[in-house]
Amino acid sequence: MESSRPRITILGSLNIDLVSYVPHHPLPGETLTASHFTTSPGGKGANQAVACGKLSRTAALADPSADVAMLGAVGSDAYGDALRASLASYGVDVAGVQVRPGGRTGVAIIVVDEPSGQNRIILSPEANHSLLPAHFAALPGPPPDLLIMQLEIPFDTVMQALAAARAAAVPVLLNPAPAKPLPPHAYRGLAHLVVNETEAALLSGCAESDLDHLPGLQRVGALFVERGVRNVIVTLGGRGVYYVTSDGKSALVPALKASVVDTTAAGDTFVGSYALAAVEAGAGDFDIDTAVKAANRASAITVSRKGAQVSIPWKDELR
Repeated sequence: MESSRPRITILGSLNIDLVSYVPHHPLPGETLTASHFTTSPGGKGANQAVACGKLSRTAALADPSADVAMLGAVGSDAYGDALRASLASYGVDVAGVQVRPGGRTGVAIIVVDEPSGQNRIILSPEANHSLLPAHFAALPGPPPDLLIMQLEIPFDTVMQALAAARAAAVPVLLNPAPAKPLPPHAYRGLAHLVVNETEAALLSGCAESDLDHLPGLQRVGALFVERGVRNVIVTLGGRGVYYVTSDGKSALVPALKASVVDTTAAGDTFVGSYALAAVEAGAGDFDIDTAVKAANRASAITVSRKGAQVSIPWKDELR
């Protein structure tokens, strides 16, 4: 029986996170002893899928407000099994997560500075880079109400999936991380562009310091709107979030105060919460201001906890 709930599909990376917590980020040639080490499921694609899954249902997997599906690839190893099991435990459909025989699952080496909670990450994509453009001549599975993508899988594959979504009239939320320049056609008709300061600066060609004040944010936001984006979101860490829409709405929404422990999945939590607000609006009016404020609340919970997927709150934790 087909569900009447809105459907979100995430196409992206699945990695195992190997995380060391240190007193400060190591200097060149410096050897540090970590206070502790963890291994946990991650990857921007998988984290965003988990965010959509957890924020759309209670911890008992009850009362879902959306169906969430993941598209990606893992290796035929223990890490791949762990990633698929983790996604499923959060209510995410993993039928579209392909297992590459003889392949290795992606790995992210993460170093977290404990005093600030800031992280540095090294990615080894492995099976993630086996996702080829030819696999996405059309979007697999039921057509979603929103397709979410990042840039941790091959760039040409993301561009092909974007074209397939456009042909099928499926709205896309693009979170271009890690940042790299996008061709002009990528912006045309894009429903949602979610970027941080570094990504916004690189994509717009401005200096990151230009985003330190509202006029600079307004110029950069207007540039993306002129390129064809309907809703532009620039996340600014502790300064909050700036948004602008093609129909003239804009605001700088202050960040919520939080005790920062680990920022690893903060941006992914924001994307998941925002995406749910977008699909739950359906054909009605999407209230971007309310969506951004809700996403800020969810992210504030995430940064107050250690880990990636485990730190993302469930729907009933937001009440």
